[in-house]
Amino acid sequence: MRKQIVSALLAAISVFVLGGFGLESAAGRDYVIGMSQCNLGEPWRVQMNHDIKEAAAKHPELKVVFKDAQNDTLRQRSAVEEFINSKVDLLIISPKEAQPLTEPVARAMDAGIPVIVLDRAVLGDKFTCFIGADNVKIGKAAGQWIARKLGGKGKVVELEGLMTSIPGQDRHNGFREGIAGSSIEVIFQADMKWLEPDSRKEMESALSRFDRIDLVYAHNDPGAHGAYLAAKAAGRDNIIFVGVDALPQEGVAYVQQGILDATFRYPTGGAEAIDTALKILKGETVPKKIVLGTRLFDKNNVATGGEPLP
Repeated sequence: MRKQIVSALLAAISVFVLGGFGLESAAGRDYVIGMSQCNLGEPWRVQMNHDIKEAAAKHPELKVVFKDAQNDTLRQRSAVEEFINSKVDLLIISPKEAQPLTEPVARAMDAGIPVIVLDRAVLGDKFTCFIGADNVKIGKAAGQWIARKLGGKGKVVELEGLMTSIPGQDRHNGFREGIAGSSIEVIFQADMKWLEPDSRKEMESALSRFDRIDLVYAHNDPGAHGAYLAAKAAGRDNIIFVGVDALPQEGVAYVQQGILDATFRYPTGGAEAIDTALKILKGETVPKKIVLGTRLFDKNNVATGGEPLP
């Protein structure tokens, strides 16, 4: 009998102590978030991971496990499967390609794991929340800026992001909408897959084929920078360069240095992803889609922090 009383007292003390420190309380529960990044070969994606890590560090109850797909769709599919099997509390994914990652995201949802799709969309609507900027709007604004800069006519090279990704398609479609009705001619276009070395090679090809290129529109700043380096090496110093991303240490700095003539901010959404994850984990309702704002940086406004797009 005495042993039973002692056991009961120890159990009561254990519950009190654990409860007092919040180890079993809802407020003190730890959560594991799986973050599947499509690649870290782009500075913008390195920044996204940094923003997620920095935002999560403010919340000790969160642990973020990062997996880099190294620009390999099959590797990213496997990473999502690993997160599902390990039963993470929430998945954040920035997919390499839309169609191949749609099914793994759906399987995570079927397993009861909420999913935040960040930056690049998947097909359909089987996810919890999508966070990203409006790439059609960015592409259109770039096209309109280019049309104004060239006075409505000129010969342009378009260096595309990965065209099996939604942002690549949207930045292309928006750009074509932005230059519609002008006399601007796109004389060369190529998929440089968001990578600066690929962009440089494609630009070298364009330079060898065309004696006159007035402007290069690249779907990201590394692409624009690669094109700039190719043109500089070829002694073609009369070309205008426009990019997208506008990281302070990259695209914005390039505009300040006169390397790029304009860039459009594409926010990483890292901090917003963690804020949204916390709400989801607490059982709160979140929007299906969160659209982030963007800004234009050119020589006229870069010193004052750029200009927001309406």
